[in-house]
Order: sequence, then C-alpha cells, then structure tokens
Amino acid sequence: MASNSASQILAITKTAPYSKPMASRFLQSRRPYLNLCCLSQKFSNDNALFCLPNSKSFLLAKELEERNSNNHSPTLREICLDHVPGNVLRRLEEAGYLVPTDVQKEALPVLFSGNDCILHAQTGSGKTLTYLLLIYSQINPKKSAVQALIVVPTRELGMQITKVARMLAAARQMGPELEQKSYTVMALLDGGMLRRHKSWLKAEPPAIVVATIGSLSQLLEKQILKLDSLRVLVVDEVDFLFKSSKQVSSLRKLLTSYSSCNNRQTVFASASILQHRRFRHDCIQQKWTKGDVVHVHVNRIMPMPACLYHRFVICGRKAKHQVLLSLLQSDLPESGIIFVGEQSEKSKKSGQAPSTTAVIDFLRASYEGSLDILLLEEDMNFNSRAASLTDVRKGDGYLLVSTDIVARGIDLPETTHIYNFDLPKTAIDYLHRAGRTCRKPFSDKKYYVTNIILSEERFVLQRFENELMFHCEELTIETQG
Repeated sequence: MASNSASQILAITKTAPYSKPMASRFLQSRRPYLNLCCLSQKFSNDNALFCLPNSKSFLLAKELEERNSNNHSPTLREICLDHVPGNVLRRLEEAGYLVPTDVQKEALPVLFSGNDCILHAQTGSGKTLTYLLLIYSQINPKKSAVQALIVVPTRELGMQITKVARMLAAARQMGPELEQKSYTVMALLDGGMLRRHKSWLKAEPPAIVVATIGSLSQLLEKQILKLDSLRVLVVDEVDFLFKSSKQVSSLRKLLTSYSSCNNRQTVFASASILQHRRFRHDCIQQKWTKGDVVHVHVNRIMPMPACLYHRFVICGRKAKHQVLLSLLQSDLPESGIIFVGEQSEKSKKSGQAPSTTAVIDFLRASYEGSLDILLLEEDMNFNSRAASLTDVRKGDGYLLVSTDIVARGIDLPETTHIYNFDLPKTAIDYLHRAGRTCRKPFSDKKYYVTNIILSEERFVLQRFENELMFHCEELTIETQG
C-alpha cells in the first residue's frame, strides 16, 4: 500500500446545483393514477386518467383505480385472485410478496386483460415477478408443451429468473389441486448442456423455458424446440437485445417467423427504452406485437431512488487505483461493485492485460479490509462466472470487480456502493449500473454511486445528470501535510 494513503481523507465539497431540464408537466402534484400510454386511441372524456384500447382493459383498470380512491391499496393477492392459481399465490405469500410494487399495480390488470405490453420501469421495480404472474395465469401444467418463453441477454440474468420461476412452481398443492401436475421450468442458457436439454424437450417439453437467444436459436433451427403451443413470449432487457448486432437478427426471426404475435401474448421489459413511442410504433408495424400493445411507464419522473447518492472524484489516470483504495477505506461499504470498462479489440490484439485484471491485482495487494475480492467479466468461462456469483450470494461482504455483464438485471441486494472506475458509455448504461444497488425497497439505508473520472470526462457525467435528472456531488481528496 502506498505510504501516504493513511494521510489521505475524503471531504465532500458540494457543487452548485445543476440546471435541471424543464419538466413542469411531470412535477405537478397529482392523485394516484395509472400512467399508461396507448397512442392509437384516446378517450374523449376529459376526466379519463388513462387510455386503453379495449373496454375489458378499461374496466379492470377502472376497478383498481376506484379501490385506490377509496383509500384501499390492493394486495398482490387481490390483484391476482381471479387469474393466478391459488397454490402459486400461497407460494408467493410464503416468499414474502404481499404488497405490490408500482409496476405490478399498474401492469398486472393490463396483462390479465390479455393486452400485449411494454413494461418500462427502473431496475428493481418488480418487472420479473410481474410477467411471471402473467405466465402462471396462462399456462396449463397438464399440457406437455412449451407454453411460455422468456428471452434474456445473458446467462446470469437467465439463472436469476429461472430461480424465481422455480420458486413459484414449487408451490404445495392443496385440496382439489393435488391432482394437478406441477409446473416445469427449463433454463436453456449459453454454456448449458444442450444434449441433456434435447433429450428433455423430446421426452416431455417443459411448460416454461428461460433462454438466451443464442442457445434458443440453435434448437429452433434444428426443430428440436417448437413453439406451436406458445401462449406468452417475454423479452427481458429488450433494448439491450435490439442494440446487439450479434443477437438482433435472431430476435427478429423469433418474433415473426417461429411464432405469430396473433397467437401469443407478448411482453417486452426493460428499464430503458429510448424513443418509446417509436418503439411501440415499430412493434405494431413489424408485427412483433398486436395492435393493442400498451406501454406501461412507471417512475418516469425520477429514474433514480431518493436514497441513492451520486458522487465523483477528479484525478489523473495514474492515480485512479489509489483513489479507489482511499474511497474503500473511507466508505467501508458492506458490499460493493467496481465497474471497469470492456477491453478494446486493439488492446486484446496487442496482448495487454484487461483493466479488470489490473484492478483485481491492485486490490489483492493493497486492500486490507474484510470484503472478498471477486471478478466477473464476459470473457470468463461459464463455470468461473457461475462460481463468482455463487461466492457473491453466500451472504458475506464482497467487492465485485466487473464489466457491464452485471449491469443488466442481476439482483445483488446486499450491494451498498457502486464505483465507476471507468465511466459507462451512455446514460442508460449509467442507469443500469446504478440499479445494482438500492434494491431493498423498504430499507432506510443510504446507497452511493461514486465516479472516478478524469477532468476531461466531467462534461460526460454532467450530460448523464441532465438526461437522468440527478445531481452529483464532488469529493476531493486532500493530502494533509
């Protein structure tokens, strides 16, 4: 460890508040309402608080609105009662899911009415449970066929969703439900044992499949996996998949060739859907969804939770490692994630070690705290990646050095601090990184995102602040004589 590290202290210097963009129409005080956008139809009634494309949707949403106006906040069971099987609801309550999140209150009536849906809400808002409840309301466990498909961008996110789906599927049968067949969930993820999956699909197809687009495409092309009985198709982190040049062609083929939007209910989910009106238009025009697709947008005013604090430190490139160490010594995080940029192709060809390796090596030599130092990056083999996530979830404190593979959907609720050793490329990537912390909705803790930047990167961070409407405080590192 550098000899002068003990003499360094962190002092918060508050900068002048940035100039927020005008958003007065969003900041006005309003009573609770369903923030649903359907551009193809608007109600002429001036008192209508939301618009939906059919009367059934309207009645369901209106019933929920009336309950709220009578100071009755519906429980998750009350919202799902006439749709989700009782044994799944019991398992839901056993797992502690009693109070619906905002996205569940707004989206579930729309989904249960049969509409296609674009779920647009911040990370940690409950989107996964929302579409899983839809799936369990639609599938028939007695039918041996793939009835629900959840497409994910990464193996890690797929493992997490599979765990929740199987938790709900493990519901104990009671009374007349004892004769019901149990739900089956298959994880068809990159790096998995496709030979075993082929045998399973031929012998007795599962009701629910969670799949990465790569593994899915292989089995669809060979006609080992068939979607003739598909009832629900979910694409999670849909914006990420559409931005991926490697995956977008396979995704488009899945949406239009292997199954028809007219024969299924389609759900797209993400925390970040840029130009969502254009995206909804494309969904209808390209026949990815039916024309009744509803855009459910929750927390559109403030994408960052109030208990999440943003900070930055300006330093030279050679001082970044020491600044990171000083931050860790000062913050004493319970658990943290250190985000490092992806290695460029030029750097790989020249034989340089990736930045993650340099950060890991430095921390293992210099960090004297009690947190376990772990690595997770895309180029690791699947077994190593799985082992790192297993170690993280053991319950002990951790410092996870990672590329953006962790930024999408992975739930690590013990994380209290995020450190951007390298700034993300876009504001949306910043939002997803920040979303890895502050994932305990009823906690009164403070959570932090700290950016270690060069002086010339300050304007990039300011652009993120303006776009996402948050404020960053500057930390200065002072050396005492």
